[in-house]
Order: sequence, then C-alpha cells, then structure tokens
Amino acid sequence: MNGCIDKGAYKNALALGSSSLSRGLVGLAASLALLAGGAGVVNADDAPTYRETNLGLYVTAREAFELLEQNESALLIDVRDPVEIKFTGFAEPTDIHVPWVLADTAQFDKEGSTWPMVRNTDFEAQVAAALEAHRASADTPIIVMCRSGATRSAPAADAIAEMGFSEVYSVSDGFEGGTLSEGDSKGVRARDGWRNSGLPWSYEIDPDVAWYESQ
Repeated sequence: MNGCIDKGAYKNALALGSSSLSRGLVGLAASLALLAGGAGVVNADDAPTYRETNLGLYVTAREAFELLEQNESALLIDVRDPVEIKFTGFAEPTDIHVPWVLADTAQFDKEGSTWPMVRNTDFEAQVAAALEAHRASADTPIIVMCRSGATRSAPAADAIAEMGFSEVYSVSDGFEGGTLSEGDSKGVRARDGWRNSGLPWSYEIDPDVAWYESQ
C-alpha cells in the first residue's frame, strides 16, 4: 500500500536477506536465527503457536481492509506457505509475503500422512529487509495475516514488534476464516476471513510481492 516502495529494491531485499539492513536489525535477526537453531529450518514444533500477541492489537479481515484504505502507509504482510497461497488465494492489497513456517518436502511424516512444517528461520531478516524497502517507520501500521489467525500471525506479529515496531496487528480471522459447524459444508472454511468477507483477493500473485527462497 505504501506508494514510496522501490519494488526492485524489495525483490533484492528478499533475495539478499539482511544485506541492506541497518546494523541494529542485522544484529537482531542474527540473534533470533541463532536462537531458532541457526541457518536453515527447524521443526515447526519448535515454533511458537498462539493467538494473543504481546502488543494486544487485533483486527478482523474487514477492519484490516478499512485500515489499509484509510492509511496509505499501512502494510499488509501474509505469513502463509507459498503452496497454501497457490491453492487458496491471495489478498490483493498484500504488500509483503514472508512465510512463518514452510512445508518441508525433503521429509515425509508417515504417522501424520503429510509433509512436516518447518520454521522459516530467515523470517526476521527477510521481513526486516522488506519493511526497510517499504520505508516503514516505528509507528507504521503493520497487519499480519495467516490462514485463520490461530497459530502463525500472532507469533509473527510478536517477532516484528521485537524489531521496534509499535503498531503490529494480527488478523483474528485470517485469510480463510473459520469452519462451518453444520450443514453439507461442515468443516469447510467459509465463515469470516478475508476471502469470505467480500474483500479483494485473487489466485494471481503479484510477482513483486511473492516470496521465494534466497539463492
């Protein structure tokens, strides 16, 4: 949403990680990466999952859209896995995409009959670089969204707040919203959330926003 962003700089920031960060943010990102287990990925079981943030700032998807419309400096960050976005869609006003956890296709959980999720230990450095590319200031409204607001947006928002940002919101109903409790579509995520609230979304992902692994 920030009209001042240099999109070339944003893509370079994601590719180069912390190369363009200020010294303070580099130190913070490096420390958090070490605490998380160093470079690469760690099992998602080691990544915190919760709904309540340290700042206690929350918005519904509708309120998030209103904030983005009213404040052109506000930024929307999607922290979902890229494959998840590919099949469920993307909020059109998204400014930054950096996943909190990722599906690890190098392993397979036979007991769970699925691929395990692993923590993106580069999250802090990549988000900090993207926020710098957007020229975000300490009081820039930052909105963090995952699938349903249940496990990823809150810890991701806390990580961003630890960087010194004071207005970091978690979207309480996320992109897909909650599941229906009855009827033929019981269990389907068709209640609230960005996608079910008549807000702009698409399966087409802006290449200047899409996350990709650093080479």
